[in-house]
Amino acid sequence: MFEFLDYKFMQLALAAAVFTGLAAPAIGTFLVQRRLALLGDGLGHVALTGVALGMLTGIAPVITAVIVASIGAVVIELLRMYARTSADVALAMLFYGGIAGGILLADLADESAANLNTYLFGSITTVSNTDLAVVAVLGIVVIALSVGLSPQLFAVCQDEEHARVSGVPVRVYSILIAILAAVTITVAMRTVGLLLVSALMVVPVAASQQLTRSFRTTHFGAMGIGLVAAVGGVVASYEIDTQPGPTIVILALAIFAVAALVGTVMRRSRSRRRRVDYA
Repeated sequence: MFEFLDYKFMQLALAAAVFTGLAAPAIGTFLVQRRLALLGDGLGHVALTGVALGMLTGIAPVITAVIVASIGAVVIELLRMYARTSADVALAMLFYGGIAGGILLADLADESAANLNTYLFGSITTVSNTDLAVVAVLGIVVIALSVGLSPQLFAVCQDEEHARVSGVPVRVYSILIAILAAVTITVAMRTVGLLLVSALMVVPVAASQQLTRSFRTTHFGAMGIGLVAAVGGVVASYEIDTQPGPTIVILALAIFAVAALVGTVMRRSRSRRRRVDYA
């Protein structure tokens, strides 16, 4: 039944899926709360430029992707704060600039489209011990900061003005959220790919929101759903011979559909009980 565990590549893939499944929704919860659900897509395109830069310079693409995506995250926050640029316009610039820069640098590096596809759509079954070590370290950092600083990050996402009046360093935490999102993109790019990573950051959160009533339970619920989707998607892709990245996302969407149905039933049940109590 669990013969796939006999293979080294599946052991590494499942371990990477655990860190990705937990880290992506951990920071994605704050992005959804802040109405920046598409930030993952924008940073994913910027990370593509980082990957291509790594190919051009001979530096490990994971390292250059982290650096370039983090710079992009800081830039979009600064634009939002000081340049009177709306979030959607800033994200659009990330989309266009990131994908254009990635393709241009890949051409200069004389890299084939197949090499870029490894990062665009994920290639979790080719994860090496070194890749896993990087994913584990970065994933633990994202999870630890997201959970440990949850009250402060929530305050910034919920109401910046109130947080500022309360003495919370809003700019620092805003930039931290953006950088953690950039790091998460890098963590997940070998799992679900840069084009799909935003789904793993957002869909588990949306599913958790259907079933929970507080931010804290939503946060941890999203991490649990992300873990199930990532690990389950890797196993399912092995069993039915499909690409892991799209399989993980489809499974996450299926969980959302079930959660939405269950959540609707729960809300109607609570509404009926309130009417009976009132009567």
